Amino acid sequence: MAHLLSQSWRIDRRHALRAMGTCVSLPLLECMTPLGAAEATAAPKRSAFVYLANGVHSLNYQITSPGRDYDFSRSLKPLEKHRDVITPISGLHHPGALAHHHNCISVWLTGGKLGPSDRNTISIDQKMAEVTAQHTRHPSIEIAITQDSLAWTADGVRLPAMRRCSEMFAALFEEPKGGTAVRRKALRRKASVLDANLAEVRRLESRMGAVDKGRLDQYLTSVREAEIRTRRADAWLDTPLPTISDADRMRTNRDIAATMAGDYFRTVYDLIVLAFQTDVTRVATFSLGGEGDAIAIPEIGITESRHQLSHHGGDPGYMEKLTQYDTFAIEQFGYFLQRLTDTRDHDGKPLLDTTMALFGSGMSYGHSHGNANLPLVLAGGAGLGLKHGSHLDFNQGHFQGYQLDKPGEHYALCSRPANPDAHMSNLLLLMGQKMGVEIDRFGDSTGVVEL
Repeated sequence: MAHLLSQSWRIDRRHALRAMGTCVSLPLLECMTPLGAAEATAAPKRSAFVYLANGVHSLNYQITSPGRDYDFSRSLKPLEKHRDVITPISGLHHPGALAHHHNCISVWLTGGKLGPSDRNTISIDQKMAEVTAQHTRHPSIEIAITQDSLAWTADGVRLPAMRRCSEMFAALFEEPKGGTAVRRKALRRKASVLDANLAEVRRLESRMGAVDKGRLDQYLTSVREAEIRTRRADAWLDTPLPTISDADRMRTNRDIAATMAGDYFRTVYDLIVLAFQTDVTRVATFSLGGEGDAIAIPEIGITESRHQLSHHGGDPGYMEKLTQYDTFAIEQFGYFLQRLTDTRDHDGKPLLDTTMALFGSGMSYGHSHGNANLPLVLAGGAGLGLKHGSHLDFNQGHFQGYQLDKPGEHYALCSRPANPDAHMSNLLLLMGQKMGVEIDRFGDSTGVVEL
């Protein structure tokens, strides 16, 4: 018994990674954590955010009854088998995006206000990464079909995104080109440049006016963030990469043409699952395209861009194709949830238990750039205290009911919030707190969503 309590049989994760060779994808295992270390033995908390541009065909998307006994709409039907682990949400909005519809994707995870002279604020995924980064090789991963990622730093700078699946695989699971020594030399050269920049700024600081000092503060924040990322990357060079099985490598280390959107979406979701399972990162964002450049899906007969379909002008053909596009994207998200359910965490429970996944858009009705009543689905996170199975409807009690047989009435609901206090930032605040971010306010939050 003394031998068991001392846990001398437990192994270090680095040793396990060296010993396992190339036979399996090695997740965080229970035997790799010390007895009695509450923080260490707790399953990692993870979050993923998936963005669908230009809203949805809201007449075919909207769920009309609140609570547990709701019926799935046509577009959300692919998620019906996941009813117990999802919460469709209606009625939330971002006030800061209302007057600037082209910034919907930019404020989706920040809750910021982006006027002509405004600078964006930090996105909730990056607030989460501040907490989780100490445990993982990558603080977060940003993926986008186009160049617009969902992630913003504390300095209001959009983080670059990866697009090609082979690029993502290499960044997450392969040794740096040229080897560790070359990579370390490059990182330390970068750190030296950052130090030199800081020294030069300090010499100029005493001669700066108020405006310049404000700009300086922004610059210093950016430099500090770059310095932290650089030193963290250097420190992780001595930690062996996770070992990936041949099956997982074949599934994820490949490039897929944009004409096979479903194959591409599923490969990206597989990469995120693998990254979470091996604890390479605990935070991921995935944009299915920006408001002006979301891709077509020729494999199901959609050759028009999503932006074109969303500005349908009442054309029945375009409206039908938009619904098909919505359903297709939601079906792929359902695949992601199934993979998270089937993949086991180190404690044998589904990865979905400790993973929150938010799917949605910064618009509701793209034709008129309506930014109220946002289409959102929150999934997973039961192990973090989330309870699912209901349609959470913030419109209730603030309007006359859904009138899907009167499109003009419903589209108005998608353009003007029925409940002005129902901010999407309230949901982001909840997710941040569940991830261990110690904040009581985020963006323009007015409280915390109860779920």
